[in-house]
Amino acid sequence: MTVRDEERILEIIETARSKKPKFREDRINMAHGAGGKSTQGLIEGVFLPAFASPTLETLGDAGAFAVDGVDLALTTDSFVVRPLCFPGGSIGDLAVNGTVNDLAVAGARPVALSLSLVLEEGLPADDLRAEVDAIARAAEAAEVKIIAGDTKVVERGHADGMYVCTAGVGRRDARAQLSPTGLRPGDRVLLSGTIGEHGTAIMLARGEFDLDADIVSDTRALWPAVDALLDAGGVRALRDATRGGVASVLNELARGVGMLVREAAVPVKPAVAGACELLGIDPLYVANEGKLVALVAPECADAALDALKRFDPDAAEIGEVRAEPPGMVLVETAFGGRRVMDELVGDPLPRIC
Repeated sequence: MTVRDEERILEIIETARSKKPKFREDRINMAHGAGGKSTQGLIEGVFLPAFASPTLETLGDAGAFAVDGVDLALTTDSFVVRPLCFPGGSIGDLAVNGTVNDLAVAGARPVALSLSLVLEEGLPADDLRAEVDAIARAAEAAEVKIIAGDTKVVERGHADGMYVCTAGVGRRDARAQLSPTGLRPGDRVLLSGTIGEHGTAIMLARGEFDLDADIVSDTRALWPAVDALLDAGGVRALRDATRGGVASVLNELARGVGMLVREAAVPVKPAVAGACELLGIDPLYVANEGKLVALVAPECADAALDALKRFDPDAAEIGEVRAEPPGMVLVETAFGGRRVMDELVGDPLPRIC
């Protein structure tokens, strides 16, 4: 392929990507919850037109607001992971960590959570007690309080044992001036550690594949890492790479700029890489529950990476922001070529959070 051929292909893709996603389906399918193209189409085609507001137009992982001069952030989430327990965690600690992490990457120190449990008739009481204990331990570790809650019970066969719904409030940190619109060519893309453990651990725990690997979920609270990053300075934007993985996060952020990711620099544990290769899944699209992506000004990148390495020694700089091609993420492969890292299509790993 000539350079001109590559340029023409990129122009075609850029034109297609510049069009806003639309919701065209007659019915909801699993892909609408995967965090990729279908999810974006659902949000921009159904939710935003109905609930339009300046806050929602710029919404990341949490919405910002103020009460009597106090800057706060609010997020909400639902957890339907199957199975309820998996290597490295369970639905209880996942619900706490997932919620506080949405606040953290919005630049807000988590303060309090509400908790709503949807329980299935027949759920063993010991299982409920175990998840309540897991929630309490995770909340204590994240230094947040559970201050409100609700419980509902549905008929047998209607809830896979338990669903958990949360809302979280955090106090916005004055050091955090975060916005994707602030990204500039030359900004560095940092990753807080190895990727793909959570989604792969869930997949193996279901026993649907004849694979055996020592992989545990990475579920944990990220505020300590964010706190260290904000001290380092120069942070333009943050995202936790959950549904759709790192690939979806970077595509979300690359709205007015381009990005280049060096595939060889992306940290992936050998067991995760092997499992993904056997299943034909790219680890960049696999969900994480304890990893973040940081876009940092170049002059602060070394200090920011050092801060992340104190939290996780596998943290790495994996790429940079570029002016061209706008709205696209390119991957520099281990063989020296380039490919487009598109948004996730479909849902290869449903019910992972």
